[in-house]
Amino acid sequence: MSNLGRYTAIAARQSWKLAFRLTRLALIICLAIALGFTLYAVSALPTLQPWQSERLHEEFSALLHGNLDFNGYLQQEEKLFAEMHEKIAGWDTQNEAYEFSRFNPKSPANRLVDGAQYNRTFRLIPPKARGHALLMHGLTDSPYSMKAMAESLYARGMAVTVLRLPGHGTLPSMLTEMHARDWHAAVRIAARDIAARTPAGQPFYIGGYSTGGTLALQYTLDALEDTELRRPDRVLLVSPAIELTRIANLASIIDFFSIVPIPVLEKVRWQEVVAEYDPYKFNSFPVNASRQVNQATKALQRTLIKASESGRIAQMPPVIAWQSVVDSTVGAVGASDTLFAKLKGPEHRLIIFDVNRQQVLSSVQRPGARALIERISAAKRTYTLDVVSNTDPANTHISVVRLAPDGTQTLRETTLDWPHNLVSLGHVALPFPPNDPVYGFLPGSGHKGVPSIGSWLLRGESGATTISLGALTRLRSNPFWSLIDEDIGQLVAADSGK
Repeated sequence: MSNLGRYTAIAARQSWKLAFRLTRLALIICLAIALGFTLYAVSALPTLQPWQSERLHEEFSALLHGNLDFNGYLQQEEKLFAEMHEKIAGWDTQNEAYEFSRFNPKSPANRLVDGAQYNRTFRLIPPKARGHALLMHGLTDSPYSMKAMAESLYARGMAVTVLRLPGHGTLPSMLTEMHARDWHAAVRIAARDIAARTPAGQPFYIGGYSTGGTLALQYTLDALEDTELRRPDRVLLVSPAIELTRIANLASIIDFFSIVPIPVLEKVRWQEVVAEYDPYKFNSFPVNASRQVNQATKALQRTLIKASESGRIAQMPPVIAWQSVVDSTVGAVGASDTLFAKLKGPEHRLIIFDVNRQQVLSSVQRPGARALIERISAAKRTYTLDVVSNTDPANTHISVVRLAPDGTQTLRETTLDWPHNLVSLGHVALPFPPNDPVYGFLPGSGHKGVPSIGSWLLRGESGATTISLGALTRLRSNPFWSLIDEDIGQLVAADSGK
């Protein structure tokens, strides 16, 4: 063997040894992380309740029910909810956690929402539809989160379907088994039905909140290549989940030890276990929820890159997104830098709700929010940017500055002001009006004598309540919802020719 051959062989062996060592090190690190999380979950998380440990068997599955039509999907959903009610009827009614939970028909949570009918797929059909829309809710949410937008579209003559995504609306435990493929399959089933109902010449909208926005975009991008899918005429997004933080990748490994069939290790499936007082949103959060939305957003990012590189992105229908500049769930950078930076044309519009820029609050606000707005405002853009912010730092009055791709800037005054003590909007606030009976923050919001969750404001010591005091200060409804409603009215009028 020549010297060169010997050197090559030695280098190859060393490379294999290095690769083996790195792989072994990676496995050790992953196991250490998984073991650490397991010890935390077993020792720190509360005892699981029936709604966190028991499962339902009638949930839609892409593998089992992928050939259903939309009526079949609704029939499967009917079986699912019947199964849930039967299971709940067998639970211990003396359990204090049950007594005040969303699962007790006599609890304040259920009195607030009259039995929570919007945990299920629903439709709003006008006598003579001017178009059709499909809307999807977010992770851990329910169709209720799209109710206000659905009613806004319906008021303009649009027929609206709000889809319940698999894993949602029933028991939080169902989030431990759902899969992103089930969401995508359900969206296609609903879209196929709506497309068949939408005559040529009428607009077809698709939209979503948070993870629902991920699914709406994925369907739209798929429809650019698949001629069997009806292309939407417009995409409506609220706080869309475009990308997650890198730590979300840990969801793929931290519940490794949950595969061991020991009851106490069931806790390892959960990142957070808390009281289920919200009738339309799960408060407990399983590891699998992070895993599936992470997979969905990563797939969306790959599809966006592919469409951009092929030039097919130019065929995207107009995308309209409403986004809070501060968003502790998905952030605002994903919408601005990952999505809109790739879109071509002024018909695409990103509406960013700024923080309250009143001078008196400047000392307690982080500068990052303003930095993002300044960066994308100054950058060369091919899309339209609307910034909803204080007209002047000296007051709370709100105006909307529109920045066109050609540099043109227009100012629109509103009749709105920042409410007292509000410093920002946020991820969960955008889709709900300020007087929403469940999440409204305005005094008097609620139903049947039960105050809205969004109006709860308690003070005390940490640990004094079953609800995190921090959760009670997070804004749950949008004081500027009327701007979204006005936008929808203008869009429908433009698309329907009236």
